[in-house]
Amino acid sequence: MIYNNKPNNFNPSFEVVSCFIEYNGEILLLKRQIHKPQPNTYGVPAGKVEKNEKLIDAITREVKEETNIDIDKEKLEFFKTKYVVYDEYSFIYHSFHYNLENKPNIKINNEEHQEYMWITPKESLNLNLIEDEDSCILDYYKLNLKDKK
Repeated sequence: MIYNNKPNNFNPSFEVVSCFIEYNGEILLLKRQIHKPQPNTYGVPAGKVEKNEKLIDAITREVKEETNIDIDKEKLEFFKTKYVVYDEYSFIYHSFHYNLENKPNIKINNEEHQEYMWITPKESLNLNLIEDEDSCILDYYKLNLKDKK
């Protein structure tokens, strides 16, 4: 379950950063490998924040590792912090947005992902998304559930 406000007795195990990378009205989604948690699901580039790492450094590192895209920190926009609670663990989730001027040459990390796609936020709601990704897309792009077919 994902929350906009910190739940009572929230005890996070770690922090995660993610980024809506957008080009020409489409977002970049990565399909998780079969040996990863929540296999065969799509999600935006994301990953754990390392100890003593700044959020902006964590997201630029994760995007580079997962897609080979170099983020210009000056153009990176912070969106929101949310709080995620699962049965096994809880974590803090920070999301960013980055608008590309040119379509990049994506090189995914094959250890983590099988493939990638560019898709409109509305169309992405019909994919097999990683848990709670749909609510993040709905929130950022101000869509609602009726947009999901």
